[in-house]
Amino acid sequence: MEVIFLGTSSMVPTKERNQSAVLIRYKNEGILVDCGEGTQRQFKQKGIPLTKITKILITHWHGDHVFGIPGVMSTLGASEYNRTLEIYGPKGTKKHIEAMFSAFVFDRRIKFEVKEISEGKFFENDEFYLETLPLEHGIITLGYNFIEKDKRHIDIKKVKKLGVPDGPLMGELQDNKEISFKGRKIKPEDVTYVEKGKKISVIADTIPCNNAVKLAENADLLICEATYSSKLEGKGEEYGHMTGKQAGMIANQANVKKLVLTHFSARYKTTQEVEEDAKDVFANCVAANDFMVFKV
Repeated sequence: MEVIFLGTSSMVPTKERNQSAVLIRYKNEGILVDCGEGTQRQFKQKGIPLTKITKILITHWHGDHVFGIPGVMSTLGASEYNRTLEIYGPKGTKKHIEAMFSAFVFDRRIKFEVKEISEGKFFENDEFYLETLPLEHGIITLGYNFIEKDKRHIDIKKVKKLGVPDGPLMGELQDNKEISFKGRKIKPEDVTYVEKGKKISVIADTIPCNNAVKLAENADLLICEATYSSKLEGKGEEYGHMTGKQAGMIANQANVKKLVLTHFSARYKTTQEVEEDAKDVFANCVAANDFMVFKV
């Protein structure tokens, strides 16, 4: 699993930073969280085929988070995209997508499904699930969790010692079922171990709020907006954004393992001030740059 930052600026892009976009790659899934202007070019720059996108998660409908959607969908239509693109977003997303197709001419359309979500789990398969909670930003804004399910593994030495052969019995143990072998009952916990799944949390534009902490609880990786340093905390409150220190405090309260800051104001030539602001309260923290990759 890896997380790729394709845009780390806020409202205004800079020479070094595109508008908001984060790609979570997991096996055959490419989950794009937000799609700011220029996102498809960032895919090109990074050498990732746009057709790897399977889902788009929209945090909210401010332009710097969605201006890239028409371009991405148009290019997918010309790229032999044979999937059904899943688009998730807050209430009003269907209306906005319909308006987008009214505003632009799309010569080739792809298959897509739009689902409006508000709170809780909204997607699940055998390997992971996605969930959301509302944040506080003046308009409806969502934060997201990617949660990998725990995996049960066979302890090969233990099963070989008991003589259990490869095949259906092994499969039942891995499915957490008790088996009978040569007159003996074998419990899964006797010959297996559990690898805990990873959790990635994404907190987009918001002021500090209870749901931000709840969403990020025990995350292996928290991606959190930090538009300003504490020197501009008042401006953050005015426009519905957080400081580096506030992001660090959320990471502390939520018992996060690693914090990655993003969504920086274009006023900062470097992110040192914002990063140091966060590190005052949470040491395991880094400011993201465009094209930065994190293995989780």
